[in-house]
Amino acid sequence: MKLRISLLIVLISMLFAACGLSTGKGMEQKEEGISVLRYDKLLSEYVRSNSFSAMQKLSMDYRQPTKILIEDVLAIGTVKDDTISQRLQKFYSDTTLVRLMGDVEAKFPNLDEVEKGLTKGFKKLKKEVPDTKVPFIYSQISAFNESIVLVDSLLGISLDKYMGEDYPLYKRFYYDYQCRSMRPERIVPDCFVFYLLSRYDMNYHEGTCLIDLMMHSGKINYVTQHLLEYNDGGEAMGYSKEENDWCKENEKAIWEYICSNDHLHARDPMVIRYYMKPAPAVEMHGVQAPALIGTWIGTRIVSAYMKTHKDMKLKDLLEFNDYHEMLNESNYLAS
Repeated sequence: MKLRISLLIVLISMLFAACGLSTGKGMEQKEEGISVLRYDKLLSEYVRSNSFSAMQKLSMDYRQPTKILIEDVLAIGTVKDDTISQRLQKFYSDTTLVRLMGDVEAKFPNLDEVEKGLTKGFKKLKKEVPDTKVPFIYSQISAFNESIVLVDSLLGISLDKYMGEDYPLYKRFYYDYQCRSMRPERIVPDCFVFYLLSRYDMNYHEGTCLIDLMMHSGKINYVTQHLLEYNDGGEAMGYSKEENDWCKENEKAIWEYICSNDHLHARDPMVIRYYMKPAPAVEMHGVQAPALIGTWIGTRIVSAYMKTHKDMKLKDLLEFNDYHEMLNESNYLAS
């Protein structure tokens, strides 16, 4: 199966049929340390110079990333089209995209810090979950499409979605609140959140409600926090110090707001979106709470549960989906 996940959709994973095309040679991940293939540089070389050798590598050595880019991310045709290579070059020859490719190369001359973070996180994950399959990881330029792409054993990072919240081109296409998550330091945690979501997807059923979604996303965030050694769940989510401090100071009031409005077991998509989707802020009794507050509360509940179940391993937590039982046994905010 193959799975594609957009940064803006935290909990929704969609399965597609496997493409049935070999990945090409050189697509194995080393055990001693993760090295990110700079597929974006190879693509830039082809677009700028119409390099035959670059195109040969794109179509032969890295067939799967090329197929994913053309057919899924950009949706400009299929790799079997006779003129697809020319169409790909023409697409990226757009003035804005030419500038974008140059800016990406200048912003990311190397991915040393990303590789260190991924290596550390996957080393810990393999220790906790021995059967973890580390994906082959490569970087690409998605033309402002998906931030992270997961397909079979491949994970693609769209560097153009992590240029920094003040990047000028973002102002044309995104709201300010959306740009806040488009920072280089979010690459590694995003990779783990989306990888874990793809492997431990939500068990949707007729009774799925807000608390299930809050705790599922909170569980994934809790594990990411521990894999990457963040101080708390808010930091793992990318909250600012001010946002994190506000949530801690108002945690009980936030929980009471959710419960008093009978939202805990709500299945209304509008209610769920209110707590779980990116937004400028969340209105609560005239006070502005940070976006994704549902994930923050979910992380706190999971954290409380783990404090009362000290023998539970991360592997067992990831596989545990009875969130109503988890909530009941968490003693969350018990006085």
